Amino acid sequence: MADPQNMPEEFLQYIWQNRLFTTSQLQTAEGDKLEVIDQGRKNTDSGPDFFNAKIKINDTTWAGNIEIHKSASDWKKHEHTSDKAYDNVVLHVVETNDTTITRSNGEIIPTLVLNYPEQLKHNYQNLINAQTWIACENQFHKVDPIILQLGFNRLMIERLETKTQAIVQQLEQNNNNWEETFFQILARMFGFKVNAVPFELLAKSISIHTLQKHKNSLFQLEALLFGNSGLLNKQLLGDEYYLRLRDEYSFLYKKYNLKGIEGHLWKFMRLRPPNFPTIRISQLAALIYQSEGLFSKILEIESTEALKQLFKVKASEYWDSHYNFNKSSKNTQPKELGDTAAQILIINVIVPFLFVYGEKQNKHHLKNRALDFLENLPEEKNSIITKWSKLGIQARSAFDSQALLQLKNYYCESKKCLNCQLGVKLVSSA
Repeated sequence: MADPQNMPEEFLQYIWQNRLFTTSQLQTAEGDKLEVIDQGRKNTDSGPDFFNAKIKINDTTWAGNIEIHKSASDWKKHEHTSDKAYDNVVLHVVETNDTTITRSNGEIIPTLVLNYPEQLKHNYQNLINAQTWIACENQFHKVDPIILQLGFNRLMIERLETKTQAIVQQLEQNNNNWEETFFQILARMFGFKVNAVPFELLAKSISIHTLQKHKNSLFQLEALLFGNSGLLNKQLLGDEYYLRLRDEYSFLYKKYNLKGIEGHLWKFMRLRPPNFPTIRISQLAALIYQSEGLFSKILEIESTEALKQLFKVKASEYWDSHYNFNKSSKNTQPKELGDTAAQILIINVIVPFLFVYGEKQNKHHLKNRALDFLENLPEEKNSIITKWSKLGIQARSAFDSQALLQLKNYYCESKKCLNCQLGVKLVSSA
């Protein structure tokens, strides 16, 4: 519960940044007349909280930085006195002035005790202390939904940037090899949440270029992927297909000097059988088999329908009657990658990858195409989007649902209400 006598520093920064403090008859703690001409720009890195501020003390105008603390003594606790990066602070803004602070050369830094309407503190405490699904759930009706709609674009770009950062890092690890990086990111998503890590390890254990040498043989592609997955080491004996895969992999293993991963990494428990890693690996092999130059093909596709068609792959015939090796199933049917899975792949792999590639290659039409894909896909179906819907916020497309996921997971979960348009509106209301 927020202490009404000692508000968190981020709240004080919010008050300062938005000029919500009392501005009439301002004076420093030292008794000098003060005018805040420009409160500065918030610093998101190390150093003082606000850069390039401009204030006037008595008849002298000062330009420099602003540091904000709950208590003046925090300056010393944070060891700013000996840090020359804080020598250009022209004003120390605090809620409690419990000591005099100085620069590294001993000069006293002017201090302002921040005063602001009590209602702002009350509004903020109501949000922080809320125990509901989102902090503003009981006050949600006070905000025009249009405000949220206007923020969707910023939220979506934020979410996209988070995903693209992971792609950029992997691209650097792969010496800017786009095809290899795309294959690894795609493979990871084939494992969805439960088997994402072993799928990524599998993709890193065998180059896409090695797989492409055998793209005309689905059987050899399966032998390479299943062999390197470690799943062919589970037992010595098995049915004809299992033994043929092992024999083929034994030859390819020596030819390419392969090193696979451990079979125990794969998770089967609490998964629906169609999502077993055996089925997904076979479907990944089928995708490589059916697609000439997969990454190049992705760059050429201009519609979500064509992308969905690309991902309409099914596991090989053996898996029509199996979910595991050497154990037939009574439920016999083709194991095709469904529309929901295809949409997840488009949203989480194709869209961010196109965006990164467009940015790096200065091909802005690809970045626009990525965003268009999201606009043209239906909204995602999950518990978070359902809950937003119950609160009156309807996602009209995958673009909207991605924005709402970002809002919930990044802002609401951490109660970053002062960084949210809705939260700011509620805190600032009278």
